[in-house]
Amino acid sequence: MTLFPIAEYWWLYGGFLLFVLLMLGLDLGVFNRKSHVVSFKEAATWSVVWVTIALIFNALFYGYTSYLHGPAIAQTSALEFLAGYVLEYTLSIDNIFVFVLVFKYFHIPAEYKHRVLFFGILGALIFRAVFIALGSALLQFHWVIYIFGGFLILTGIKMFLPGEQNVHPENNFVIKLFQRFVPVTHEIEGKEFFSLKDGVRHATPLFIALMFLEMSDIVFAVDSVPAIFGVTNEPFIVFSSNILAILGLRSMYFMLAGVINKFHLLHYGLGFVLTFVGLKMVWLNDLYDGKFPITWSLGIIAAAIAIAVIASMIIPAKHPE
Repeated sequence: MTLFPIAEYWWLYGGFLLFVLLMLGLDLGVFNRKSHVVSFKEAATWSVVWVTIALIFNALFYGYTSYLHGPAIAQTSALEFLAGYVLEYTLSIDNIFVFVLVFKYFHIPAEYKHRVLFFGILGALIFRAVFIALGSALLQFHWVIYIFGGFLILTGIKMFLPGEQNVHPENNFVIKLFQRFVPVTHEIEGKEFFSLKDGVRHATPLFIALMFLEMSDIVFAVDSVPAIFGVTNEPFIVFSSNILAILGLRSMYFMLAGVINKFHLLHYGLGFVLTFVGLKMVWLNDLYDGKFPITWSLGIIAAAIAIAVIASMIIPAKHPE
């Protein structure tokens, strides 16, 4: 049973979207009107702000759900939101590795990274909304659960295998197709995504970097959206926890970009989490009469990430360079 069907609670989804757009407007139009280098302190402050907003939202969501459906269902729903938020937030760390490589590849100045990430996150919100809508529709067919679960298990196992994450924008089909129709300049033109040269509009490296980030996020969404459906089938919880986690991704990048390579064992934790969620969808839920305890899920996800982070700090990397 869906607690908040879109047809009946369209105003709830719409109100949440308006809130998100308002926060993004304040972010770019008020707090970050001028291009500047984001310091660790500023990034950490914004990270705390976004996490606090998510927790306050969850408390309000609990209160409203309790009013409509009772405290028992509200408690389960709030824990599902928290588990989904933690899951998406930690999976988003994998995006940061790509952000670091893309900005390095295109030589994006530090003062313009926030602008690129802002529009990158804006595009990611749109793509995630589409993926979540498709996922909700597909999950009406029970057999799709096993496809999603199997895909997550395979993805999780793949993350345990050795491999190096590289960025090759020149081989990206979409970017190559774009360059056939739009001239591209290799020069940074301030904060602009396009520049005018001899009467012809050229795309700048900032726009190409933005395009590559969007393509990368689509790939990440293929993993993360099925994963959160492994935690809850409630569309509003999936939507809100996913979006709020993405909103904090920019500040998390600026906070972790300089030390992200030190978490060299994190991919093992993420791989374990994806495998666990996949097993939850194809086996564990059925083992527990259709619903694996959400408190256990939250604890297992948090513990896996914490162990991977602590192990990264204790065990030195084989190739620190």
